[in-house]
Amino acid sequence: MTVLDSRALNRATLARQLLLERADMTPSDAVSHLCGLQAQEPQEPFTGLWSRLRGFDPAALDGLLTGRTVVRTHLMRRTVHLVTAADVLAWRARHEPMLRQRVLGTYRRELDGVDLGELASAARAVTSDGEPRTMTEIAAALAGRWPAPGRRALGEMVVAALVPMVQTPPRGLWRVKAGVRNTPLAHWLRREPAPPAPDGTDPVGAALVRRYLAAFGPAASADLRAWCGLAGLPAAVAAVRGELIAFRDERGRELLDLPDAPRPDPATPAPVRFLPAFDNAVLGYHDRGRIIDDGHRGLSVEGARVVLVEGRVRATWTVDAGTVAVSPLRGLTRAERAAVVEEGGSLASFLSGGESDGVRVTEG
Repeated sequence: MTVLDSRALNRATLARQLLLERADMTPSDAVSHLCGLQAQEPQEPFTGLWSRLRGFDPAALDGLLTGRTVVRTHLMRRTVHLVTAADVLAWRARHEPMLRQRVLGTYRRELDGVDLGELASAARAVTSDGEPRTMTEIAAALAGRWPAPGRRALGEMVVAALVPMVQTPPRGLWRVKAGVRNTPLAHWLRREPAPPAPDGTDPVGAALVRRYLAAFGPAASADLRAWCGLAGLPAAVAAVRGELIAFRDERGRELLDLPDAPRPDPATPAPVRFLPAFDNAVLGYHDRGRIIDDGHRGLSVEGARVVLVEGRVRATWTVDAGTVAVSPLRGLTRAERAAVVEEGGSLASFLSGGESDGVRVTEG
């Protein structure tokens, strides 16, 4: 079986994630291809798409959100993602057991004795008019019947798990600061999420395997689970295994992939790319060594924005008074520094509408 080293996996990841070269793709198609974008920080998806798409216009993503083609919702790993309306309608029921268990993992003691079916029914009644509400407002409407759990536990369970919700605009629009207000997914999209398959099969799981590999492969089953948070996927993997090809990584793990997916020559040069906080190019794997050194792995869960140099995380970045400030994690060569300054300057101009003071790179 062919062994793929970390460089080969890195270049495959960059290609699938649209980071090896910017794509001529619409924002909607990009969100779909990437299986959603991590979006708990509402402005970060704009940087994620700018780094991936040629000529990206933030107004296009705003239009998708206000036009209800793309939504903000709790989904993979119970985190807020930007996903297409088609995907959330297809995937939401498959994720619901995981969403419930993850909320219970935080609030099990507070929610002990609460009938979650009754809570879900009451929450649907409270939100049936479609009026966008804060989580606090939803919890307050339920607290008279369930006073013991506390409003945070009630609100989290309802909004993140029991009732499929979307976070309504202006939350998530370009350069807009707005709090989270929730409305039922079915009301926002005027369609109910697809129910689970009645025959015990898992077509959604099988589709997730294919879609994940298209955007993240080659990858191990543990990587797939780390990305979506779902249990019970071995059967879905087994169902599509005949469509896939297999490799090994240098640790001996089996890696699965789509036969015709891009696997560039490992010698392919990789451009500098600036990634937003919690980007799935880093978070979407159990083994993140293909893109970030183990010693810096903590950055991926701390919300650090990172810079890829030759395809790997080599710096972090922030914005300070209109300047993109880059802090290398190790020394940069003269050529690397020049490439970081060039790409960082373009990012600064994008973020500021052309009124930036540019980029500053500290000594690494």
